[in-house]
Amino acid sequence: MKYRDEENPWQTFYQKTMYETAWIKVVEHECLNPKQEPAKYGVVEFKNIAIGILALDTNQNIYLIGQWRYPLGQYSWEIPEGGGRLGFDPLEEAKRELKEEAGLTANHWEKLFEMHLSNSTTNELSMVYLAQDLVQGEAEPEDTEILKMKKVHLNTAYRMVEQGEITDAISVAAIQRLYIDQSVKRLIQTP
Repeated sequence: MKYRDEENPWQTFYQKTMYETAWIKVVEHECLNPKQEPAKYGVVEFKNIAIGILALDTNQNIYLIGQWRYPLGQYSWEIPEGGGRLGFDPLEEAKRELKEEAGLTANHWEKLFEMHLSNSTTNELSMVYLAQDLVQGEAEPEDTEILKMKKVHLNTAYRMVEQGEITDAISVAAIQRLYIDQSVKRLIQTP
């Protein structure tokens, strides 16, 4: 049997919600797999879009947010990020999240990329934005958040990724993307 990207080789017969919270829903699918054998597939459906913001100042510094991540049982340094409500403009959700976590507003925004996180078991979509021309204000964290903020040079953030000090997937992808983009710009400008 020949498959193309557009064709779905799975056949789904039944879906049942097994568990649900304010953030996720776990759905069990009764289906036939690509070999036409009976299968069960569990999918974690997210109720928000994962929004990440690379806030970059004129000195090539970015802002990192530190917080305890309950599922990992460890502290994590990340770019400002959070859940963007479905059905709302993702850019407006990014602006809200940057203000909430870092107290920053930005006059220039650019969408860097979209990516799916752990697409073998979830439908989680992430959108990452570059925010520039920054204005510092007061952070407005949620009641459940105890956040720390630090500003580091992009080169330092890249080293933190390389040394495993930053492991959050959205942050890793965003920092590496910006670092590569900036490196390419410097190469092009060098005579």
